Formats: sequence, structure tokens, C-alpha cells
Amino acid sequence: MPRRSTALHLVAGGFAGTAGAILTCPLEVVKTRLQSSSLALRPFCPPAVQLQGMSGTLIRPGLPSIGVLELLRTILEKEGVRSLFRGLGPNLVGVAPSRAIYFAVYSGAKEKLNTVFVPESKKVHMLSAACAGITSSTLTNPIWLVKTRMQLEARAKCERHSSALQCAMRVYNTEGLRGFYRGITASYAGVSETVIHFVIYEALKQRLREHQLFVSPALIFSPSSPDFFGLMAAAAVSKTCASCIAYPHEVIRTRLREEGSRYRSLVQTLQLVAREEGPLALYRGLLPHLFRQIPHAAIIMVTYELVVHLATKV
Repeated sequence: MPRRSTALHLVAGGFAGTAGAILTCPLEVVKTRLQSSSLALRPFCPPAVQLQGMSGTLIRPGLPSIGVLELLRTILEKEGVRSLFRGLGPNLVGVAPSRAIYFAVYSGAKEKLNTVFVPESKKVHMLSAACAGITSSTLTNPIWLVKTRMQLEARAKCERHSSALQCAMRVYNTEGLRGFYRGITASYAGVSETVIHFVIYEALKQRLREHQLFVSPALIFSPSSPDFFGLMAAAAVSKTCASCIAYPHEVIRTRLREEGSRYRSLVQTLQLVAREEGPLALYRGLLPHLFRQIPHAAIIMVTYELVVHLATKV
């Protein structure tokens, strides 16, 4: 049974991650471009607002004024529709194992911690989510680094973009194996987001049970059932709260993953961005992030619950 349970959560997490990633790729590209430094966004910024930074590089204090729709339109005009799906390959390659690892570790850790602490308590949910986040981030960081590099590659329509393999080889040749783990410290800091997400989600799900919104397990995933909308709402609310609280780690992680970046560590990047671009720069790209993450999280959680529910009935 433990082996079957682990396999079930691996499969459920893989299906959930894949289902949530495909349709939200354009928003992720826009978010990553907004998070990046002025060097990555140079093709989209007027030279009149360039200033000399403390480290001798050009910075653009006007970057926060770039809107989501404006950047989206610029990408379409200068790079074409295909650029909105840059990094989709590594995303699809990485999202299934990432979510599978995450849900499998989360489920296994929760099962063991329930025997140590008060079962299904907030402490159990927090520790389980932390274990799952750290494990998943460590094992899949190279995939996400390649994805970020591809999404930041701004080229004209007539120019050929690098493939995932070419990007990975360039990282290895120029930075070695350590280059694939740039931004890992920010990913570890981002575990706080997953902890907050799962704690709020589990609490809301428990509240739904207490109010008997889960009338019958057979009706949970019926579109007309309040259970379906309850799970979707719980996932959306929990992810929104977590994203808003922990978002700065996303900007820091993108900066650390930039090619030839002057950003070296979590603390140094945090201080440099805040000093040169202002504290609000740490929330650049939050709007498309929320537009992507809310439906993405809802799809993932509901798909995961659906697969687990259907598998337990077999």
C-alpha cells in the first residue's frame, strides 16, 4: 500500500503540473521579462531613460511603468507569437517531475509527521510543504534555469532562437555544473510561498468539510457540485495570499539566473535591486504572476484531487 500510495501521488502530481502549465506559458514569459534586469529588457525600453548605475551598468528607473499589455504587444510585434511560448519545452519536461516529486514528498512527509505531531495540524502541513518544496527545488533547478534563460532571450522574428539543448550546453560550457544551480537560494526562500499556500489550502479544505460542502465524494468533481467550486476557490485564495507575501523571491531568482548577471547572492541581489530601482521593483511582474498563478494553482490542485479520487475508486 505505501508503494501504491507513493506512485499514486507521483502520477497525480505529474498530471496536475502538466495540465496547469500549458495554457499559462505566455503569462509566464511576460512575468519573467518584467522581473528581469534592464539588460534583458533593453529592446523594449527607450534609451532616454538610461542612467548610470552604481556598478557602472545601465539601469532604467522607468521600467516599472511598462505595463503587461504593452510588453505583450511589443513581444508580439518584434518577436512573434512563438516567443510567448519560449521555455515551454523545459517547462513541460520539468513540470511533471517537479509536481510529482512535490506531491509525493508532501504526502509522504505528512503521513509520517501525523504520527509525531497532532494529525492534520498546521505544523504538519507547514513542515510537509517545506520538505516538499526544498526537495523539488533542488532536483529540478537546472530545468528551470534553462527555461528562464530561454524566456529572457529577446530576438527579432527573423532571428533563430536557441533550443533548450543549446541553452543548456552554453550554460555548461561557460559556467560549469554550478551554473545550473544559480538562483537555488532564492528557490529555497520561495519555499515559504508553498508553505503558506498549503497551510491556507488545507485550512480552507477542512473548513469546507466541517460545513459539509463535501456532500458526497462521488460528486466532488461534478461541475454543478459546490465541492468542485469550493476546491477551486480554496486553491485560488491560498495561492493568491502566498504569492503576494512571498513574491520578491521570484524577482531575485530571475535576476540570479540571468546570463552574465552581476547578481551574485540572495542578499546582495535584494540590496542591489532595492537600492538602484526602489523597493517596488521587487514586485515587478506581480500582476501577470497572479493572472497566471491563480488559475494555474486551481487547475493543479483540482486535477491532483481528481486523479487521487479516481485512483482510489479503482
